[in-house]
Amino acid sequence: MKILITGATGLIGNALVKLLLAQKHTVNYLTTSESKIVNQSNYNGFYWNPERGIINEDCIYNVDVIIHLAGANIAKRWTEAYKQEIVESRIISSELLFNLIRKTPNQVTQFISASGTAIYPESFTKVYDETTVETEDSFLSNVVKKWEESADRFKVFGIKVCKIRTGIVFSNQGGALPEMIKPIKMGFGASMGSGKQMQSWIHLHDLVAMYCFAIENQLEGIYNAVSPYPVNNSELTKVIAKTLKKPLLLPDIPQFVMKLILGEMSYLLFSSKNINSNKIQKLGFQFQFPNIESALKDLYS
Repeated sequence: MKILITGATGLIGNALVKLLLAQKHTVNYLTTSESKIVNQSNYNGFYWNPERGIINEDCIYNVDVIIHLAGANIAKRWTEAYKQEIVESRIISSELLFNLIRKTPNQVTQFISASGTAIYPESFTKVYDETTVETEDSFLSNVVKKWEESADRFKVFGIKVCKIRTGIVFSNQGGALPEMIKPIKMGFGASMGSGKQMQSWIHLHDLVAMYCFAIENQLEGIYNAVSPYPVNNSELTKVIAKTLKKPLLLPDIPQFVMKLILGEMSYLLFSSKNINSNKIQKLGFQFQFPNIESALKDLYS
């Protein structure tokens, strides 16, 4: 298949491109940096600038599947200006792809969009799945709602739309995990708040494998990209420390302290979301790193 990817040079996109090429797919990718454009037999870059409404229409030629990963990183301080960028980077880029499909002859059969588990309500007791209709009234939840609405628009073309609601991505190459590990490595590790907040996570390898599974099986609808075994923050902190052979000497860190340091973004550390991935497992998807111990051992042993 020929697959068009946005966000191909990010943490997830880079790993996904490697897997797709290994599986003998052809990859087209969109980039805002002309210096990152490469042209090979099975890997070709095309320039776009969503803010200015610019896109090289040749990117869609003979493409079967679009994977939309582009979006500003949420793990930065949420100023009002940056919050606007988080929203617009997802919606404006999706709008540009929509208009490309609308006006350009193409053979696209599937649109796969990244999404987030932030849409689910906060809870220390409930377990959420894709049938959950209750949502949270928070900044990130509202971002996800707009994100998914922009993806659903592609249904008007008869295209299958698949939304991958992703939890905390664990990788040693970037994302949240290296930031979690830094203080523990330096001997300043501690749980956040009560430590009871549930954190639904996924190993990067399993996440990109899930995207490939979605392509192979022409999936549509919502799928949770989270490990079958979420952990609370206290357990996660202890397993990280054990893996790194570091002691945990400090008391739990109060939420107000992290809010002073990180601002509104500190929400990410204290939010409790217990989410299951039974839906995609029932279709035959198998996690290589289903539990936190196996994931951390792979990444840091």
